[in-house]
Amino acid sequence: MNLLKNILKKTANVATWLMPIAILIGLVAIWELWVQLADVPRWQLPPPSEIAKELVSSSGLLWTHTVVTLKEIVFGFLAALAAGLILASGIAYSRVLERSVYPIVIASQTVPVIAIAPLLLIWVGYGLTPKIIIVALICFYPISVNTVDGLKAVDPDMVNMLRTLGASRWQVFTKLQIPSALPFIFSGVKIGISVSVIAAVIGEWVGASEGLGYLITYSQPLFLTARVFAAIFVLSVMGIALFVLAVVVERLMMPWHFNEKRSNAMRQL
Repeated sequence: MNLLKNILKKTANVATWLMPIAILIGLVAIWELWVQLADVPRWQLPPPSEIAKELVSSSGLLWTHTVVTLKEIVFGFLAALAAGLILASGIAYSRVLERSVYPIVIASQTVPVIAIAPLLLIWVGYGLTPKIIIVALICFYPISVNTVDGLKAVDPDMVNMLRTLGASRWQVFTKLQIPSALPFIFSGVKIGISVSVIAAVIGEWVGASEGLGYLITYSQPLFLTARVFAAIFVLSVMGIALFVLAVVVERLMMPWHFNEKRSNAMRQL
């Protein structure tokens, strides 16, 4: 019986990975055939084969701009992570901050960041700084809100038990609320790391002289469409890699959470 469960589990894992890969390969093949058979102009829509050639021929140029965009993402995301965790902890720990600051955090999302981006160029100038701020502003919200929800979702019976045992409010917060909130925190982290790539590109579109977003805006008027698609491909790979990194860190920090999910999945089989 256990052998059958292991076989079913491995088959399900393989199917989970193969299905999206097969769909992606099929879509790329359809794209290639349609462009070739319909004789679509290369400047309008290049086939995947030409985009692959551009990735190879412009690898040095793409790498140079990728490093710049990656710096903006890393510094901006780390700033958003630190600010989001600190502020969310203060909101969950203090009712005063919850009533005074949390509504401002929610209301801040009504202001489009793309409208603030030109002002950042006036206030802090060009360079990495305004792009880092844009990435931090966009990533901050999902991290902070998910962390607040996680800190408030703690089991009240567990809180009462710890208080009965003489635990202080700070001990309840550090020993119970923070560990319980980790799944929520990582949900916010995964959302934030996914949108960080978009945020960096937005910042580079507004005003930059380097980065993949700048390379796209520079190449588009010159009808270097294959290079535009190559830059988009690199951005997609970067976003996927960052998301996978967040998942790996999540698994390392919360092995019990994934063991529980695996056990539940095995019971359903």
